[in-house]
Amino acid sequence: MGRKSMGLPDGVEPRGESVRIRFTWNGQRRSEPTPYKPNAKGLAAAGSLCARVKELIKLGAMNDDLYAQMFPNSSYLLDRKTPTFGEFAQIWLDSREIVDSTRDNYKSVLNRFWMPALASKRIDNITSADLRKIVSAIAWESPGVRRNATDKLSSVLHTAVMDGHISRNPCLSIPRAKIAKRQVDPFERDEAERVIADMYESLTGPTRLYAAYFEFSFFTGMRPGEIRALKWAEVDEDKRRAHVCRVIVKGELFERIKTKTVRDVLLNDRALHAIQVARSLAADGAEFVFAPADASSEWIRSDSTPKKYFLAALERLSIRRRRQYDCRHTYATMCLMANMNAAFIANQLGHSVQMLLSTYAKWINSTSDWTELNKL
Repeated sequence: MGRKSMGLPDGVEPRGESVRIRFTWNGQRRSEPTPYKPNAKGLAAAGSLCARVKELIKLGAMNDDLYAQMFPNSSYLLDRKTPTFGEFAQIWLDSREIVDSTRDNYKSVLNRFWMPALASKRIDNITSADLRKIVSAIAWESPGVRRNATDKLSSVLHTAVMDGHISRNPCLSIPRAKIAKRQVDPFERDEAERVIADMYESLTGPTRLYAAYFEFSFFTGMRPGEIRALKWAEVDEDKRRAHVCRVIVKGELFERIKTKTVRDVLLNDRALHAIQVARSLAADGAEFVFAPADASSEWIRSDSTPKKYFLAALERLSIRRRRQYDCRHTYATMCLMANMNAAFIANQLGHSVQMLLSTYAKWINSTSDWTELNKL
């Protein structure tokens, strides 16, 4: 027997002791429960509700909030409460208090490795097996790239756990890629002194600033981006201190540092000498201690500028090529070889004692190895 011959309103369907209504919204057929009984009065009320729903859809007035009011027990709404990975990853990214360059890096990693397979998948339907399959299918450039990508994914999913969308982070059963720690390669004290002397001898005029730059680098242990961001206002020559509170990353100035904790670096005689040379070369009104020698900008935007003078000195002296960052390692190892307090050195460098001990264990041991052996 047809629906009309039964006297049922259009879109109304009795189901046991209840009544459901049927309609199409956003290109999908819906069947939603109503609070009405399958009697004449209930069927009429359900018919009125169905007609109202269809009218709202026709007018384009239906939305998720209104849908939730009309159908609070809808399974569709339960699905909508749990976001897809793509939706949640965007929320996660927007909530991070990070600089633009870091945000761009996170976004690039997510888009490159995880969005193709997971973007439209509900976050609570992602399993460890899914992730293992994705990881095994990617031709990783290196273990470091894999670890970085899986760490970002794990952070997103950990936040989903904290927000109550999932009960367990499926990334936890994916082993982290093992990567070889980059070896610390400091200069010998004699090498550092020769580099500094050569640069002071070879560089003249405004470019002499770069000799002071590397003397300061070797004898403060500050990161290259911190040195380039140092302002005269943060240097106290009387108290022999430099206040480290900002950094330059990819040419942009940021009012924060890598560890997010500002610090004061004590200046020894060599660091003060570098400051005095820089002051003698500073233009009137210069804000930054190591402003570009060619006055092309307020600050040295790229580390490639000092790098060319640094590498030229190494070549002239036939000293094995190293990174500029190894000037920082040189300062750390010189301090350790002088038996200085580990907590003091860590504070100067701007990281934890644990990091200091793990990074420079070789030099900590070398200062006392023969003393210990002589006890035998």
